[in-house]
Amino acid sequence: MQQSKFPKYIFDWFGGLVLLIGYIIGSVIVGFVGVAGKFIFRLDFMQKPWFLMLSNAIVFCLVIAAFDFLIVRPKTGKKLNFNFSPTNFYTYLLIFPMMLGMMFIGEFFTAQIPTTGPFFGDYYEFFENLMSGLTDDPVLMVITAVIMAPIFEEIIFRGIIQKGLMNKGVEPWKAILFSSLLFGLIHGNPWQFVGATLLGGVLGLVYYKTKSLLLPMLLHGFNNLCSTLLVTYTKNESFAQAFKIPEWEILIIGIVLFSLFCYLFMKKNKVHYSDI
Repeated sequence: MQQSKFPKYIFDWFGGLVLLIGYIIGSVIVGFVGVAGKFIFRLDFMQKPWFLMLSNAIVFCLVIAAFDFLIVRPKTGKKLNFNFSPTNFYTYLLIFPMMLGMMFIGEFFTAQIPTTGPFFGDYYEFFENLMSGLTDDPVLMVITAVIMAPIFEEIIFRGIIQKGLMNKGVEPWKAILFSSLLFGLIHGNPWQFVGATLLGGVLGLVYYKTKSLLLPMLLHGFNNLCSTLLVTYTKNESFAQAFKIPEWEILIIGIVLFSLFCYLFMKKNKVHYSDI
């Protein structure tokens, strides 16, 4: 039997530490460049949208490289590599409506989180100001949120963490849940945590069933593209407000879409790519 070209690495506490170290080193490098820009070029790089995009890419690349060189290559003798196989057209017809349904469900629960008050009000204002730098430049937002984020984040959360846990022998549903919770937490605020965790579950399920990292990347990009369009043209990341319907109707539509297409995907989809 032909040996798999994909390394069978595992993800454990040491792997998590390596990812954290890679993140810290990347952040330090970005911070150093930002400070150097102020003193040498008299420019505040930290306020430049292009620098934010570049710094995100640098940090993500260093995180992935750290795991590759410190975990994967020493233990497997192979470089970090993933399956990016496409699937049949029928599967795409199932997973995108399923993803849209979960996006609707996530929006409903996110809408229940307060945005005013002594704690949430100040936090939400800070979060809105933080995001305004991206939304002011639609091109930058598309590059960062629709292209870069799906690629880097899916490699880390599904390709490294979820797959590494399953390679270790962790039950698939536990690996999907763990990576989804981390995916939600990394967004750093309660409004994105809910949606990111729920959507992370869908992304993890699709990756587990198809074994192809391409599909969760496309779904992730689809979600971020919808959010970008909503923010750009309606100034609010809400399907309910865009369609002028109550949030509970969005919830019902989401439950129907997700339940139907998830059932079809789980029961009818017969294509499962192997890691060979």
